[in-house]
Amino acid sequence: MSLVGLAHASSHFFHLVLPPLFPILKSEFGVSYAQLGLLPALFFAASGVMQIVCGFLVDHFGARRVLLSGLALVSISILLSGFVSEFWMFIPLAIIGGVGNSVFHPADLAILTAKVSGPRLGRAYGTHALSGNIGWALAPVFVMAVVQFSDWRTALVLSGFVGLAVLLVLIVTGPELTDSGQSPAKTQAERSSDAIRENIRLLLSPTVFSCFLYFTFLSTALIGIQTFGVTAMVQIYTVPWELATTGLTVFLIASGIGVVCGGFAADWTDRHDLITISGMMLGALVFLAVGSGEISTGILIPALAIAGFASGTTTPSRDMLVRKSTPQGASGRVFGFVYSGLDLGSCLIPLVLGWVLDRGTPNIVFYIIASMLMLTVLTVFRVRRFASQPGYTA
Repeated sequence: MSLVGLAHASSHFFHLVLPPLFPILKSEFGVSYAQLGLLPALFFAASGVMQIVCGFLVDHFGARRVLLSGLALVSISILLSGFVSEFWMFIPLAIIGGVGNSVFHPADLAILTAKVSGPRLGRAYGTHALSGNIGWALAPVFVMAVVQFSDWRTALVLSGFVGLAVLLVLIVTGPELTDSGQSPAKTQAERSSDAIRENIRLLLSPTVFSCFLYFTFLSTALIGIQTFGVTAMVQIYTVPWELATTGLTVFLIASGIGVVCGGFAADWTDRHDLITISGMMLGALVFLAVGSGEISTGILIPALAIAGFASGTTTPSRDMLVRKSTPQGASGRVFGFVYSGLDLGSCLIPLVLGWVLDRGTPNIVFYIIASMLMLTVLTVFRVRRFASQPGYTA
């Protein structure tokens, strides 16, 4: 659990290495927020496309080799970003980094599902999610601290070396990450046209596809607050940049605390749908209030803490919902497919929100975030409706 968590933390760390540097890069290269939004959009687009492929690779070759290859790729892409001389050079590196990022969810969750006992699986998923939140929270602090003492290029290079250090740890402790791969006979069978049709039927089943939509809407909200939430808060409330950044950090820390509580809750109850629905609805209401601009600046950070905690508590339960929809031996495929929804939403929203901010309507940023959280509630209702039908299987 610790090693998988470390890998997941490095993945989320790389998600937020570039966004804190956007104001600096905007001035450095003379580009718009929409153009900057293209970088995370391409990163997550490449990750989403390849994540489905990686799900099959995990089931075929085993999770460990896929995980190490992806971590190496994304670390090198971030490191090389510190040496670009023109803005366009970020584009191929963002795509390469996205390909590397695609391995984490199918590999991580396949390892946990295979090696952690059922009664502790909710906490294992919670540890996995918490580690990701820690990675998110550390990235802005690390990057801006390096910038204070050096410059943005040094921050990117050192960030790449952080990933390579994690890679070395995972190589040394490799046997602990070995999951049970599929047998050669099953791998051969999977090449048949019947098996291909069966895989398509599985991934497009009502429950699995609803989980995919859930992750798509969720990522739209989370990446929205992470990439342009700080910029929007500065424009709406005219608060210092440091205060808005603190608000984002508090949101991420509170989300991590919520994940821990949600992990215990997921092991204590089978009503994972109720946990997920209540947390998402509360988060949506908070973001509607933030977007209205009517709350005082003194309430802003506590409000973000509530939204972070509420959304965090849902994380282990959402993974348990996916697990319930996953046949034995198909963890890599199903987790790879549904988590590609995270990348789909993540690649679309930076372009939209960058366009919104360029037109001077920062309130819309939070209204979009709240709307996406409400849409996740509808997908959970759909998962519960199909899963509760007598004799239904994914």
